[in-house]
Amino acid sequence: MSNDENYIKGRGAQINPANPYHKVIYDKNPFPDADDERKIATQFINVQAKTIINKVKSPDIPGAYSMNPYQGCEHGCVYCYARNTHPYWGYSAGLDFEQKILVKHDAPKLLRKRLQSKNWVVSPIMFSGNTDCYQPAEKKFELTRKMLEVLWEFRHPVSMITKNSLILRDLDILKKMAAHDLVHVSVTLTTLNEDLRSRLEPRTATAAQRLKTIETLAAEGIPVNVMMAPIIPGLNDHEILKMAETVANSAQALLHIQWYD
Repeated sequence: MSNDENYIKGRGAQINPANPYHKVIYDKNPFPDADDERKIATQFINVQAKTIINKVKSPDIPGAYSMNPYQGCEHGCVYCYARNTHPYWGYSAGLDFEQKILVKHDAPKLLRKRLQSKNWVVSPIMFSGNTDCYQPAEKKFELTRKMLEVLWEFRHPVSMITKNSLILRDLDILKKMAAHDLVHVSVTLTTLNEDLRSRLEPRTATAAQRLKTIETLAAEGIPVNVMMAPIIPGLNDHEILKMAETVANSAQALLHIQWYD
């Protein structure tokens, strides 16, 4: 696929399938012109969110609440289950998911309002869960950092999931929260093979960067575990033991290791 002249470098999805909720298909050609950067450049779209904390009702997902300052994810992971949420916003689960990023600028204010509510009962909130809160957009908008500041102000517990080394930017806040047992971080590690990573997760941190991130978080006293997911037969299943060994050696056995089929 990567040798195809129409292959779009830096993107996971190579097509833009029709939104199943649209009766009219506006683009009859689902294959964009790979030479036209305007058609594949990332777009940031401002949205007016009414709330930011989401009640998790799925029985197979631990945790009561989640929150996502962004919808869509420029990481472009080809396997991402969150792709199927983008059609609810009127877009495609294909290229649109990683190209059209919805930005909730009011997220910090909405979080503060919810935590101030007399009806709010303190319970750990999962940061992300749908799209990565440290995706490239965060470097520009800093919504995740602003929300962490609100959480620290309220001394509110939170868990975080990411595959981006940008989380190290916020070590100052994370260290303070960790000292009060208020934060837990999960870093996803899918493969140690960079060629495979660049195809599965084109705009994520490299495996080496993630290992360094894990090591740094652990050294700074921030609870961190490694999520080895997804495990894909024929692609990365043979790496399970090697990844576990590498992570354990990198962080000097300070980590809990989890992997999922």
